Amino acid sequence: MKYKRVLLKLSGEALMGNQQYGIDPKRLSEYAQEIKKIVEKNVEVAIVIGGGNIFRGLTGVSNGMDRVQGDYMGMLATIINGLALQSALEDADLNTRLLTSIEMKQVAEPFIKRRAVRHLEKGRVVIFGGGTGNPYFTTDTAAVLRAIEINADVILKGTRVDGIYTSDPEKDPNAKKFGEITFKEVMNKGLKVMDMTAITLSEENKLPIIVFDMNKEDNLNNIISGENIGTKVDL
Repeated sequence: MKYKRVLLKLSGEALMGNQQYGIDPKRLSEYAQEIKKIVEKNVEVAIVIGGGNIFRGLTGVSNGMDRVQGDYMGMLATIINGLALQSALEDADLNTRLLTSIEMKQVAEPFIKRRAVRHLEKGRVVIFGGGTGNPYFTTDTAAVLRAIEINADVILKGTRVDGIYTSDPEKDPNAKKFGEITFKEVMNKGLKVMDMTAITLSEENKLPIIVFDMNKEDNLNNIISGENIGTKVDL
């Protein structure tokens, strides 16, 4: 296996499937099966999931809502998604723990780095909910932060596009895909991979990011086996 411990970043929108909002149980089940394949190879898996399928803080701000209030609502949305994903993973017979940066003892454990690492060492899938626990930070930044804290080998950003392109391939038929790209190039070209805080944090900690199509069967499994899938962002 090329990677022993990974952090998988999923967007909230990815859970919608073909719906306009909310959570598609079929898509959740598909993701659980893809994750199970790599857990069965003894890969330690942590997951950070967004909340955009339920609520996005910046959307609330554009409608006159207080930014801090909106961001906290977004954090709660990520915890709802975390609970849904945990249920799907457990249906696939995977031991799973949901850890949150906002304390809510009835539904999840509080995030403690040593506890998270211990769960991973015991073969449990760990889901991190609640972002960083602070407003003004995205779940992309939360993903990088948690990956650094648990000493992950790589961040796997699962999207609906098969990598990073010069422009949006869903809108521009002439968009060209990058096989590999440096953090500096991502910043200089203004590519929308992750927000700049997340990219800078990854670069400073020499933590590579692979952007790939999570909806294609076996992509996750093949990345773990060392195949060149998607786009790799590195130094």
